[in-house]
Amino acid sequence: MTQGVELNRRNLLLAAGTLAAAANVSGAQAQAATEQVTAATAGWEIGRRKLGSLEVSSIGIGVQNMSRTYQTTIPTRTEMHRIIQAAFDRGITFFDAAEAYGPHEVERILGEGIASFRDNVVITSKFGWNIDLKTGERHPGLNSRPEHIKLAVEGMLQRLKTDRVDLLYQHRVDPQVPIEDVAGAVKDLMAEGKVLHWGLSEMGLQTLRRAHKALPLTAVQSEYSMLWRGPETGAIPVCEELGIGFVPWSPLGVGFLTGAIDDRTRFAPGDIRSVEDRFTPENISPNLALVQLVRTWAERKQAQPGQIALAWLMAQKPWIVPIPGTTQMPHMLENAGAPSIRLSVAEIAELNASVAAIKVAGARLPDAVQAYSDVEAPLRS
Repeated sequence: MTQGVELNRRNLLLAAGTLAAAANVSGAQAQAATEQVTAATAGWEIGRRKLGSLEVSSIGIGVQNMSRTYQTTIPTRTEMHRIIQAAFDRGITFFDAAEAYGPHEVERILGEGIASFRDNVVITSKFGWNIDLKTGERHPGLNSRPEHIKLAVEGMLQRLKTDRVDLLYQHRVDPQVPIEDVAGAVKDLMAEGKVLHWGLSEMGLQTLRRAHKALPLTAVQSEYSMLWRGPETGAIPVCEELGIGFVPWSPLGVGFLTGAIDDRTRFAPGDIRSVEDRFTPENISPNLALVQLVRTWAERKQAQPGQIALAWLMAQKPWIVPIPGTTQMPHMLENAGAPSIRLSVAEIAELNASVAAIKVAGARLPDAVQAYSDVEAPLRS
């Protein structure tokens, strides 16, 4: 690691703070702040990784909340476009969306944001929730009927202002539709050039195997972080066996691993963390051991806690590509620095042992939400 990179890390918070403060002032001041951040992060290298045969930046960006935040406020659309542009300028080429985000609106924001460099990035979207194709209204349950998938993708292409989805996921497994039928619909879309790769999210492991057999998968998406390590004994070994990439969503533990949450934090109505057992007052206190761990390592590596959490994920497998989401420019810039954190073999072993020694208290999701994960698709009759 060069001295210049180390100095850039030390300067990040000052520069990013300046940028955040400039968000509501003159264009000249905002431009000056952006230039300061650019200088502070100039030595960082994003790098590239492979999800199956698909090459992407070693870290991506989730755009899920760019139409509304956890607190149900609405971010400024032009600022979301600036974040997307700035991410691309720093080497991030992997952008994750879904029809359910908004619904529909996040795809529009992403399509607008990448319009000038569409052919230089990989964009994903997801189908599977029961969403009205025209209005975006969410209805109960799931819908992965083949005819619905094809119409859903047509809508995605219009909203994303593109002729193809680079990586299309089934968002959740539909317990009414055999996965082979889903694969057949995706295969038809591939034959038309409208979809290039496909994947699954939060699926049962037998469904994962059946889907890959029917139509080879490029990637699997699941929650994975120091706060939730379930995939280590489930999806990740199967992905390694089959040559499938792995994309962790919520890689910062819904913001917990950045150190922004403590035992006095209370969440706004509409914030999913307000109903997650792991963030209740009785559970959050013991879980703060993870926050202290990443803070200790951040000081040791002259980095930020969230960067340590992301670097740890990327150190687990060379085909893991986290997609931290944000609606804040300073946070995006901080996340973009994570691939520059170098962990030696000995440091990875030490950090892994420390993470494994901390028992996380509380369930990761409410029962009603968890019920949609680890589902097995029905067999064909």
